[in-house]
Amino acid sequence: MPKDTSINSVLIIGSGPIIIGQACEFDYSGSQAALSLKEEGIKVSIINSNPATIMTDKVIGDHVYLKPLTVDSIEEILIEHKTNPELPTIDAVLPTMGGQTALNLCVEAEERGLWKAHNVRIIGVDVAAIDKTENRESFRQLMVDIGVGVAHSKIANSFLEGKEAAQQIGFPLVIRPSYTLGGSGGGFVHKKEDFDAALKRGLEASPTHEVLVEQAVLGWKEYELELLRDSNDNVIIICSIENFDPMGIHTGDSITVAPAMTLSDRCYQEMRNQAIKMMRAIGNFAGGCNVQFSVNPANDEIIAIEINPRVSRSSALASKATGYPIAKIAAKLAIGYNLDEIENQITKTTSAYFEPTLDYVIVKIPRWNFDKFKGANPELGLQMKAVGEVMAIGRNFTEALQKACQSLEIGRAGIGADGRQKRNIEEIMHGLEHPSWNRLFLIKDAMSMGVPLESIRKATKIDKWFLVQIQELVALETELKRYNLNNIPRDFFFTLKQKGFSDIQIAYILGNVTEDEVYQRRKELGLTRSYKMVDTCAAEFPAQTPYFYSTFEEAPQQITANGIQAQGNNYGTNESIPSDKKKVIVLGSGPNRIGQGIEFDYSCVHGLLAAKETGFEAIMINCNPETVSTDFNMADKLYFEPVFWEHVREIIDLEKPMGVIVQLGGQTALKMAEKLHENNIPIIGTSFENMDIAEDRGSFSDLLKELDIPYPKYGVAENAEEAIKVANEVGYPVLVRPSYVLGGQGMSIVINDEDLEKAVVKLLGDLPGNRVLIDHFLDRAEETESDSICDGEDVHIIGLMEHIEPAGIHSGDSSAVLPPYSLSDKVIADMEQYSKKIAKALNVRGLLNIQFAVKDEKVYVIEANPRASRTVPFIAKAYDVPYINIAAKVMLGVNKLKDFTIERKLKGFAIKEPVFSFEKFPEVPKELGPEMKSTGEAILFIKDLEDPYFRHLNKVKSMYLSQ
Repeated sequence: MPKDTSINSVLIIGSGPIIIGQACEFDYSGSQAALSLKEEGIKVSIINSNPATIMTDKVIGDHVYLKPLTVDSIEEILIEHKTNPELPTIDAVLPTMGGQTALNLCVEAEERGLWKAHNVRIIGVDVAAIDKTENRESFRQLMVDIGVGVAHSKIANSFLEGKEAAQQIGFPLVIRPSYTLGGSGGGFVHKKEDFDAALKRGLEASPTHEVLVEQAVLGWKEYELELLRDSNDNVIIICSIENFDPMGIHTGDSITVAPAMTLSDRCYQEMRNQAIKMMRAIGNFAGGCNVQFSVNPANDEIIAIEINPRVSRSSALASKATGYPIAKIAAKLAIGYNLDEIENQITKTTSAYFEPTLDYVIVKIPRWNFDKFKGANPELGLQMKAVGEVMAIGRNFTEALQKACQSLEIGRAGIGADGRQKRNIEEIMHGLEHPSWNRLFLIKDAMSMGVPLESIRKATKIDKWFLVQIQELVALETELKRYNLNNIPRDFFFTLKQKGFSDIQIAYILGNVTEDEVYQRRKELGLTRSYKMVDTCAAEFPAQTPYFYSTFEEAPQQITANGIQAQGNNYGTNESIPSDKKKVIVLGSGPNRIGQGIEFDYSCVHGLLAAKETGFEAIMINCNPETVSTDFNMADKLYFEPVFWEHVREIIDLEKPMGVIVQLGGQTALKMAEKLHENNIPIIGTSFENMDIAEDRGSFSDLLKELDIPYPKYGVAENAEEAIKVANEVGYPVLVRPSYVLGGQGMSIVINDEDLEKAVVKLLGDLPGNRVLIDHFLDRAEETESDSICDGEDVHIIGLMEHIEPAGIHSGDSSAVLPPYSLSDKVIADMEQYSKKIAKALNVRGLLNIQFAVKDEKVYVIEANPRASRTVPFIAKAYDVPYINIAAKVMLGVNKLKDFTIERKLKGFAIKEPVFSFEKFPEVPKELGPEMKSTGEAILFIKDLEDPYFRHLNKVKSMYLSQ
């Protein structure tokens, strides 16, 4: 069936602020869906309260509403579009791109009669399908009716019903609340004594106060299938995903592998048939769907866990894994197209009615931030705790696994062989039985210490096939120790690289050699990476999308730019042919984590767009599957690779760009600046030397002294004794922090020698080799900040913000008000003057963020960051000015500030509100301090300072300040 021509204007509901369990994968899906609908000539309106995302940018939607995600907000938008002749009347709403938040909102609006009253159709799903899948009892009964196996379970709406269910089913049990996301309120109960508390938590977490009490199939294998269905009832399976971790760990906290590795063909065919049957049974909707199954390893018995009638976290992963843009196609299905009427986005010559085939392996590893939640229970279970994830592509499982470890931004060079291994056998065995963020590494450590594979399998319940793969890495390390760098056989060196070993791991195992020496030796042997295209169809049809991953392979052919097959070297066919255009590489920000979220991906996307607009070939390097920057059609060329020196270096070797942009990808990209500088690779924008002055506290304070700008007294210490001496000189209270970190990692406020000694010893234990900065803490000071753009001649102040919370609470955890609401003209003038002075002194080309403390009308500079900040997207949305685009063009040297006419459009004030995920860590106190804890943010517009919500925030501003 062709497109439904009665749909001319669609409202897409977003997912709101980033929280644990609902991250930027929905920003990616929503953005892709919006662009897909616009291709069809449909006007797209978007409601979302998140200012940090590209989804709420004018490059995505025709009409963007940064409003609270409530039914009242939706009603306001529908009325505005009905009564304003300049706006199109909204015909339909698409709620499947905004996660659980959007689905719940859609159902609530339906219950209140909103859609009917305004003649708006729900597309992409129907409310009956949402109810059947989200209501645990309806889902269970439906599965029974269609003959799909489910775990033994009972529904409970009260304590009494819950206790009766537990008595009937027996322990261990799992409690699953209805209508929640990321496993919120759910959990396993192993013994009777823990049941009452778990039941209470589940009943409270469910918006309908309903839970499913279910038999816990702990240790069974877990799989997911991603499906698409059109209105003609055609169904295709896009991807099969296998959880490395068995049942018992939330899929968002599980390492996952695609395609499924240990599934027999018979079992896969049965699972596939059941998934199609389930999808057809839940209603007449057209779009994407995620189905989760569990399989008993003893007899291949299959049971259904759940089905989500929307795009999901796994849909984003499956899209990036296969190159098949699920959200884009799902949006077209929602407006009436059938799969065979849509063009295959990859080949451009076949239809979208095909199932992708992978000739490579994908590994996803979640990224946790337990270090930010002191006292949190780090054990993984049914309730998701990860804040982000990375994805890696390799030709085999271990290559992809090692690349994923290199992508995590936790200082690992792969899976082990990097000096970070544990050697305490009791600690290792405890970690295998009680899974946390490091269990993968502990498996390798256990094997290195000789623990039998079967003992590891019993402790972890992980399939033997995966464990054998990791054991092979241990054997290769043992063999490598027999050689030195100059006598490693070429074939053996090649095998190490094929198995994902990084040069730095090889250097560590050999000892007495450097990463650079290994790299040079490898080059001498002709062992360079081959870049392969992600083509969705195992090269059966030629792909048109420039989307690459690296591997090591033997192949006799080389493809040249004009497509002629020429004799290549013995080590690989390179499918990425460098052009002779002037090009720039944008380094991405890696996995989402606290302190570095989606706002940096927003900046990267705008950097790519600005580079393309000004005639550059824009190349992206990033490894985050949830983001828009890694969409296959965002950059001119995408390398889905770790933002890890060895990988970045080899792409630069191949592409030979005119320079690399490090300012937009947060601390991840910025950390590369020194390596780029050492290797004479041009950095676009501010020079490494000037960035380093801003990062190094001593040099920066010397600069401030020269410029006659006030700053808190400070000192630097390398041990606890020195720290106490410095603290007594600068005066308590003091702020203690390590150099070169993001998101306030390791920062604390201390008030005496004893606390200081503890803090310094812990810091140097966590970050060995670092120096500790000790600043006098300006107690009861106001905190403010500025963002600006400098082109070397002029400085434009993007925005000045005043924090509602006092200095001492990390800026990312503070409510920032734009423009300032209570600062005197003198303070504002000083902030502007200091910003301009520092920008010129650091010879900034591009962006600069400065944090200030204001006490007794005196403005002190706390720190300066010559890069994109957390606040620039917020200011860009509040003032309706494309600041990152402007900054990127200034960085590239193609424009000066005077080339732009900048008009701010804010009436009243905008507040950047932090959003926390404390409910995932009930045992953690909700205190705030210098270390950041928020996972996302919302934007709120107020007319004036009489706004009751603003007055409430102002009243409680100091309440949570802690150490």
